[in-house]
Amino acid sequence: MIDANALIGALPRMLSGDELMRALKVMPEYDPGVCDQDEAVRLMRLSDLYDIYLPSAMSVEIYSKLYLALIRSLQKKGSRLAVRQYAENYKAVKQRDYSGILGGSDSFTIIGTSGIGKSSAISKAIRLISENRIIGLEQPCAKIVPCVVVQCPFDSSVKGLLLEILRQVDEELDTRYYDNAVRARATTDMLIGSVSQVALNHIGLLVVDEIQHVVNSKNGKALVGSLTQLINCSGISICMVGTPDSCQFFEQAMQLARRSLGLHYSELPYDRYFREFCGTLFGYQYVRNRTDITEAIIEWLYEHSAGVISIVVSLIHDAQEIAILNGRETLDIVALNEAYQRMQMIHRYVKPAKPRVSQASKPKAKKPAEAADGRGTVKGEVKTPDNVSVSEIVAIAKNGNRSVVDALREHFSVEEVAV
Repeated sequence: MIDANALIGALPRMLSGDELMRALKVMPEYDPGVCDQDEAVRLMRLSDLYDIYLPSAMSVEIYSKLYLALIRSLQKKGSRLAVRQYAENYKAVKQRDYSGILGGSDSFTIIGTSGIGKSSAISKAIRLISENRIIGLEQPCAKIVPCVVVQCPFDSSVKGLLLEILRQVDEELDTRYYDNAVRARATTDMLIGSVSQVALNHIGLLVVDEIQHVVNSKNGKALVGSLTQLINCSGISICMVGTPDSCQFFEQAMQLARRSLGLHYSELPYDRYFREFCGTLFGYQYVRNRTDITEAIIEWLYEHSAGVISIVVSLIHDAQEIAILNGRETLDIVALNEAYQRMQMIHRYVKPAKPRVSQASKPKAKKPAEAADGRGTVKGEVKTPDNVSVSEIVAIAKNGNRSVVDALREHFSVEEVAV
């Protein structure tokens, strides 16, 4: 019988606090001298922005959830019930008579809005948990993959998912489970028994990504049912990852709802973490004229990203790319607006409220007699980062026979509404 304590002892130590945050953090090397290089070098270095990772409270929760779920799985592998389950799974392959002895309800979900970084958090957590990639014991001989990650097939095919699990195990352990299943033309019923046996022998935690595919598929309930059977016949923990669309599927029935208890996340609020993240990204500038980030720029980024991290990264990346290619060489609101106009496909999904400002912090309105400055403009009027007022932009557009709306778009985000 496998010694569960030996398996758990082979895992990396569970981290917490500042130590965990430092281990999760990823900051690519940045050399300010790169700004003096030619365009090609700077454009290629821009991709470093996508490698930046600042851990958040979500990252800590996901790491802890996955680590503890793996511990539960390894504990079951060392129980007497696991020995009996080996025999039952062997009979299941031959007789297709499944009997779950280990049982349990070790499934949970990680549900979150697309682009907020849940997949990145999961991959970073798995990297720390699976430090050695494979847990090996000599007495008795055992090889276990701590975490296996698969994607839910787009058509929610049960057979496709089971074969993918075997293929992932083969890649890690250099086995031939997948080839043998294909050669034997194994049916779905046979595969459930085979995968249960493989999971019991070699898998600690199974992560099924893109679980929202089950929502609009006729095979959705069958796939979740097969995962339930896999839990009962192998004792492993299963984590299902998806977008909020999957909630409506799991809310249909009690047996589905209880399998989906877990972590739920939405867009980021306008808080300290969001400001820190924007400030970190602005530190990676590859344009020749460096710009310091301001509160106004951070608010603009929040309003045009709806608090979705991936959109913030894309905006700052594309804004620098545009500024380098058109020769402006400045990361400012003008460049950010041009980058936002590129992303027309996401405009319908980006409709956040502006960050709230308390009444106490709002400046008092000035009297009309005090409002005029030397240039004839109104003090307090909305201005661009270049200190150009809206009235001046309108005047310049009219004198140049240009559309006022087009002129405003060069400095602000303008949304036309049909009335």
